[in-house]
Amino acid sequence: MTGKQGRQWRSMCKGLVLGTLLTSCMILLYCLSTPQVHISMPEVPVPYSCAHRPSQLRPRPTTNSSHQTHGQTCAPKVDIMFMKTHKTASSTFLNILFRFGEKHRLKFAFPDSRNDFFYPSLFERSQVKDYRPGMCFNIICNHMRFHAREVAKLLPMDTSYITILRDPAELFESSFHYFGRLVPFTWKIPGDDKLTEFLRDPHYYFDPQGFNSFYLKNLLFFDFGQDNTLELDDPQVEKGIKFITDRFQLVMLVEYFEESLILLKDALCWEMDDLLFFKLNARKGSTVSKLTSELRARALEWNAIDWKLYQHFNKTFWSKVRAYGQGRMAEDVAELRRRNAEMTSICIEGGRAVEAGSIQETAMQPWQPIGEKSIMGYNLKKNVDKSHRKLCRKMLMPELQYLTELGVNLWITKLWGHVRDIINW
Repeated sequence: MTGKQGRQWRSMCKGLVLGTLLTSCMILLYCLSTPQVHISMPEVPVPYSCAHRPSQLRPRPTTNSSHQTHGQTCAPKVDIMFMKTHKTASSTFLNILFRFGEKHRLKFAFPDSRNDFFYPSLFERSQVKDYRPGMCFNIICNHMRFHAREVAKLLPMDTSYITILRDPAELFESSFHYFGRLVPFTWKIPGDDKLTEFLRDPHYYFDPQGFNSFYLKNLLFFDFGQDNTLELDDPQVEKGIKFITDRFQLVMLVEYFEESLILLKDALCWEMDDLLFFKLNARKGSTVSKLTSELRARALEWNAIDWKLYQHFNKTFWSKVRAYGQGRMAEDVAELRRRNAEMTSICIEGGRAVEAGSIQETAMQPWQPIGEKSIMGYNLKKNVDKSHRKLCRKMLMPELQYLTELGVNLWITKLWGHVRDIINW
């Protein structure tokens, strides 16, 4: 056996051993985290809202056909279901929701012991930390596989349902990079460029019954509780899209995140200051695979249901923008960018995100995918004035640290983090 063949053999054996260990650990963690089965649960009406309602109404600027504004008043909507889809800038939006919830002293429905609601199982009310029938919650926003009836039994009837989508080709590239090592059928894909090889013949590699396979086909449709393996012409696809359309008042788009936030502000009667954000959980550019036009076409063909879903809501999104007023939208987006730039200069050391190895505070380290440190983060300026210090820290805080600060016990997530760190990839 040549030296090169010996190295390849050792590498393959190491991969099999580590893969077996990883899978065993994941199955163990999943079993430990499986919620208790509730055969039946009393049906108790949900209170209208448990929010501390603002005492003053806010002016709502509206635009008439003559482009003149006239004042109306509204109260901020505080009962919110945010369907947190995967790899869609949802961690950035979660940070906005966390700060809004703290500002208005709202009650979050959080998971227990981990940062998701036992995904990929369908959401059940019993998965909510300390849940009892009839309890009142304002916001639910952690990862789940959507189950409309169970969510409706948890939140007030007038809850605003919000979600976010991303171009399916870009989402697939991101998901393949982030979750690929957690999907066993990818371990047999040869070569260094596994994404390209997979898209060359996805049906050859894909195992619909394989562990975690849902991450790599129509992930958006799956997140909404639908069957991600349907054929595109199956009537259940149209039915699923209608199901989502009927339940969500606003479907935001990652590619137009700022415009999405302005529509959110208008729909929920929020203030511009509620929308301030820094981009969280972003990957460093060197780890992003640039899809050629051919690969993009193949990715969209492989994720055809997600593409159909995205195209549908892309149309409804721009209908909302036109109704809002394109000139007015441009002005508001410019104002949001100005305020975000101002916060960047106040809060962020160097004015930009840095690689994980350059983050000075452990408390500011974002969660990393297995095998690498590709997720970037920030350093908080050391001389931030007292009036901005708390806001800056909150805006820069990664999701898991913020959840911990809000009182969520993440022992399973943290245990998995230790297992991930111990494995020498």
